[in-house]
Amino acid sequence: MAHWLFQEEHEMLRKSVRSWVEKEIKPYVEQWEEQGEFPRQLFKRAGELGFLGLTYPEEYGGSGEDYLAGAVFFEELARCGSAGVAAGLGASMAIAAPQIYKFGSEELKQRFLVPTITGEKIGALGITEPNAGSDVASIATTARDDGDCYVVNGSKMFITNGVRADYVVTAVKTDPAAGHKGISLLVIEKGTPGFGVAKKLEKLGWNASDTGELYFEDCRVPKANLVGQENAGFYYIMKNFAWERLVMALQAVAASQLALEEAIKYAQQRVQFGKPLSKFQVTRHKLADMASLIETARSLTYYALSLFVAGEDADTAVAMAKIYACETANKVTDEAVQIHGGYGYMMEYPVQRYWRDARIGTIGGGTTEIMKEIIVKKMIK
Repeated sequence: MAHWLFQEEHEMLRKSVRSWVEKEIKPYVEQWEEQGEFPRQLFKRAGELGFLGLTYPEEYGGSGEDYLAGAVFFEELARCGSAGVAAGLGASMAIAAPQIYKFGSEELKQRFLVPTITGEKIGALGITEPNAGSDVASIATTARDDGDCYVVNGSKMFITNGVRADYVVTAVKTDPAAGHKGISLLVIEKGTPGFGVAKKLEKLGWNASDTGELYFEDCRVPKANLVGQENAGFYYIMKNFAWERLVMALQAVAASQLALEEAIKYAQQRVQFGKPLSKFQVTRHKLADMASLIETARSLTYYALSLFVAGEDADTAVAMAKIYACETANKVTDEAVQIHGGYGYMMEYPVQRYWRDARIGTIGGGTTEIMKEIIVKKMIK
């Protein structure tokens, strides 16, 4: 249904993205899920269509649209039915590239942002480590000053696009004794000696995206690859979290809607005891509950989005939206599997993938528990 947030140009974009998803992504999702990645060409195709540059200015090859256009893109992309595809494109466009655009030098923008917008280069953001997840200040990867370079040692874990990324915007400790005040961001390019992929990780969901464990062994990175100021990395990371979390909430709502649609279709076709499941009150009430949860999640997410695009303090609303939307996705996809019965447990039906893909929502980008801490800190000062 139309919403007051979105104008005519946003709805035109929605139709364009939906058509692309239906024709060029959805038919190949099963194949890409089995292969464990989608083609690199998809980045280039998204770049050709202008989708990767929606929220970036024209001077870097973007279209200068607002974050509402970005929201439309991610909603419709989620409807492809593979959160892995959405995660891969999103990690490059909305998680790695913004750090360079907002805080990087003009040289870094030309070298990395511009080709990311065209889809020629794939980006990743490297923060999480084997022993540091939600506690960003505890990262152990170090970058020692050595003349015109930093010498990086350490590892990163659970990095989306990590296996085939052309560059990783990497959180490092340039002042290990300073806690979160000693973190910097470095752009580390693929092929740099001492930087490599330890292994590609096997996951429960998001199977069409490549997720890697990375290592750095005496990896020499030019100081020109420093993003912004030294020791300011923690603040840069925090500033982009609101958009990343909004994207996750938007896609959780869209995925929930997709699961509901599949459940309705199945309930209308599946006959038991002489009539379709959709004629049984227990099924009808499940569908009504699922729809109500989705609309509540959508309203809360759109409210948070409205604050964010208006430039207001949206941290609390974004945290609430991420919690509710991602928890809703878990509930709705689980009910969709239940409505399908035994078939819902079979790999040939897409609801099992929606259920598996949804589970990471309450973990990635800040766990539900961390989101609650953000909310409470605003409430109790």
